[in-house]
Amino acid sequence: MPDIIQLLPDNIANQIAAGEVIQRPASAVKELLENAVDAGADEVKLIINDAGKALVQVIDNGKGMSIIDARMAFERHATSKIRNIDDLFQIRTMGFRGEALASIAAVAQVELKTKRAEDETGTYIEIDNSVVKKQEPIAFNNGTSIAMKNLFFNVPARRNFLKSNTAELRHIVDEFTRVAMAFPGIFFSLTSNGQEVFHLDKGTLKQRIVQILGNSYNAKLVSVEEQTDYLNIYGFVGKPETAKKTRGDQYFFVNNRFIKSAYLNHAIMNAFEELIAKDSFPMYALFIDLNPEHLDINVHPTKQEIKFDDEKIIYAFVQSAVKHALAQFSITPTLDFELDASIQHLDAVSKPLTEEKKSSAAASSLYQAFTQKNQAHFIDNKSDLRHWKDFYEPPLEQRPAAPAPLHSTEQKPLVKDEPAHSNNLLQLHASYIVVQNDQGYLLIHQQNAHERILYERFVNALKGKPVAAQQSLFPSTIELAAADAVLLQELLPDLQLLGYQLEPFGNNTFVIQATPADLDQGNEKAAVEKMLEQYKHFSVDIRFTKKEKLLRSLALQQSIKAGTMLSQKEMHTITEALFACETPNTTPNGKPTYMLFRKDEMDKMFGR
Repeated sequence: MPDIIQLLPDNIANQIAAGEVIQRPASAVKELLENAVDAGADEVKLIINDAGKALVQVIDNGKGMSIIDARMAFERHATSKIRNIDDLFQIRTMGFRGEALASIAAVAQVELKTKRAEDETGTYIEIDNSVVKKQEPIAFNNGTSIAMKNLFFNVPARRNFLKSNTAELRHIVDEFTRVAMAFPGIFFSLTSNGQEVFHLDKGTLKQRIVQILGNSYNAKLVSVEEQTDYLNIYGFVGKPETAKKTRGDQYFFVNNRFIKSAYLNHAIMNAFEELIAKDSFPMYALFIDLNPEHLDINVHPTKQEIKFDDEKIIYAFVQSAVKHALAQFSITPTLDFELDASIQHLDAVSKPLTEEKKSSAAASSLYQAFTQKNQAHFIDNKSDLRHWKDFYEPPLEQRPAAPAPLHSTEQKPLVKDEPAHSNNLLQLHASYIVVQNDQGYLLIHQQNAHERILYERFVNALKGKPVAAQQSLFPSTIELAAADAVLLQELLPDLQLLGYQLEPFGNNTFVIQATPADLDQGNEKAAVEKMLEQYKHFSVDIRFTKKEKLLRSLALQQSIKAGTMLSQKEMHTITEALFACETPNTTPNGKPTYMLFRKDEMDKMFGR
């Protein structure tokens, strides 16, 4: 029998190894940006075409490379940063293993242009499938330009696993913002298909955060800064009112390297305990500086997962620093002075206070006790407080007729749990609708029911029955963070069928031309922002398609919330629409829309 174990050819071995480092265009973006930072650049430009599938190019004004270094940079494990094993625990640069360029060259066509300040000419190298095709001197500015073209052209199976352009662009934006946020003293730009998405001027960390995450954070950041002999912590957290339903705006850096750590995230969540809702996530951009001897960053190919030699100390410091910052700035949830819409319709608000009522109120002992000097302690139960209702209730003859009883004999027999057509429905706690049927009564949860109604309407819209749109009399513009702008661009075709008409207006801005006809006018911007936030909340669930996530997020966002007062007409509309649904008994997420309380079971409870 012949021997069967053989060494892999270099190009195949490189392609396999590259799979650990370069998983998608965003992986190359991260590695190339970090190399530019390590080169001492203060200007870094990222250019991509076709979401990085056709081109990823990074141009920097760093120190450049010599002819020999330029050629050696593409050899696997060729590095200028490691000489012996001890150096692994003194790493202060972003890259160090010498894998990135070799991996990129194994799965793409690469063009390198580089020049040092002390050299008269630069170097041009062209590499195809790990093979150097051309090397020659060129005229070039000081610095380096690396262009990666046609990613995975030689591994078509892996190219087929790439997502849509908008999805891949979102990953690129994520990697770009992580590097850009860590180095606010460096100018960064991102240009996609000829359009500039980011233009980040040099500045302070706070300025960089606002540049990336949007102007809404400008006055809502709390400074965090603690210095100890063991480590330093600095950065910003968002005030409690900026907390969102998604984790998006959360950044942790250790020695300027972005990391993912559920453990340290838990420390921050504990610091925000009782300041934000349980299902909300605070914004933060926090930096930890400590001696590299206390951590190991060489535990994962992407270097986003690291190990500390004592995690508990780091946890305690992070939690303490954030708590101290929040306490120092006297952070408490802000008061919302906007009145609930239902309050505006109450009699006490909508009806004028007549002279007769003014006189009646002024004559009361309660009024006099509070308006005359030294009288407050004389309030007693002998006053006319027992008549307090009379002041708010209209005279008996002016009150509306009592609603017809729910057990009217004119009700029609019903099928299953469907409600009878009662003239008057009852709302409980501004959240539930009570309606009788021949088996007892139904308790309908108004928000859950409306969510089911909207969901099925949206499903039908995508099947060819578009939701009616209402044109805005004065179209408004909405400016988004770049990542959200990319996401919205991806959703535009489906949103059009669902009643939203938005047009790109350049520089991450959109014009809202129309919204669904039954959506309150004047809240278009808030509706779009909440829709995006809800969509991102659903995006973590891999069970759903993009369209399914959109339908569920819109249904949840637009549904009538618990706590909203409803008119008889609105309650009837919800009830009838619910039982016209194909699946009336649950929300899209499986929550019940109503409960049936049977008359025979209630009779037993009362011994009847």
